[in-house]
Amino acid sequence: MPKYHVERSIHIDMPAERVFEAVADFSTWKTWSPWLCAEPEAKVTVSANSNSIGSKYAWEGTVVGAGEIEHLELRPGKSIVDEIRFFKPFRSISRVSFLFEPKAGGTKLTWSMDGSLPFFLFWLSAQLQAIIGMDFDRGLRMLKEWLETGKIISQTNVRGVVPIGPLHMLGVQDSCAVNDVGRSMEDAFRKARQIFEREHLSTAGPMISVYHKFDMKNQRFEYTSGFVLPESKSSSPPELTSWAIPAVQAMCVEHIGSYEHLGNAWSAANQIAQYRKLKQSKHGTFEIYTVAGSEVPAAETRAEIYLPLKQ
Repeated sequence: MPKYHVERSIHIDMPAERVFEAVADFSTWKTWSPWLCAEPEAKVTVSANSNSIGSKYAWEGTVVGAGEIEHLELRPGKSIVDEIRFFKPFRSISRVSFLFEPKAGGTKLTWSMDGSLPFFLFWLSAQLQAIIGMDFDRGLRMLKEWLETGKIISQTNVRGVVPIGPLHMLGVQDSCAVNDVGRSMEDAFRKARQIFEREHLSTAGPMISVYHKFDMKNQRFEYTSGFVLPESKSSSPPELTSWAIPAVQAMCVEHIGSYEHLGNAWSAANQIAQYRKLKQSKHGTFEIYTVAGSEVPAAETRAEIYLPLKQ
């Protein structure tokens, strides 16, 4: 059977013992789980004794499927070994591990998963590893923020299928690694604003980022970040890329909170679209920042994710 290994790490400014206590206690998982964003109302059951060998965390929902995870080995402040069992949408068993290493006055936490796929799903191996890796990254970022600040500034609101467009935008096109998307887009917006001001173009329209291509294997995006224009332009500065979309129906999920957690909304949108068997068009997915800017507090920042659908 095709085997896979996924591993992600993060540094948390807390002692290893404290990080271990949080991860070992299944009662905390609903707070920082990267999977419940798509279906927060999913049924979650946790053992009464939530932080011991044999303790279980189980979930069941229409979008997130069903399964359970059980503590097999707990080494306080050092490591956790779990077994995760998926029941829906297909049955499989994997080994999950957490490693806690004191580093630079805090803790390097490594989250890994080892498993195998049924032979008939061998072609999903690379995609599955990429998706799980992004899920781990999202979960680790939320866990870090929760432990260091006591809260997670991230909320997803599923809007469902809504009309959007027509839209026309101009912006700076670039590419970057998934983990560098925030810094890269910030630089692209800065360049776009400078060109807009030089060319006397209005920046009154909402900020927008369009994703043209995602290389899942190498974890890289090709995108354009800029501004929605009030009307189409027959010509534009050569430094800017033009993109347009007609009036369409699109799957929409709103995110409120830190841009660092915007991936939660993207994950929710894609999971729901897959569950509902919605067919995406080739127009390009995009995010519109309805409330954004350096002066806007993270808790008030709003963005809308759109997955245009085939008509």
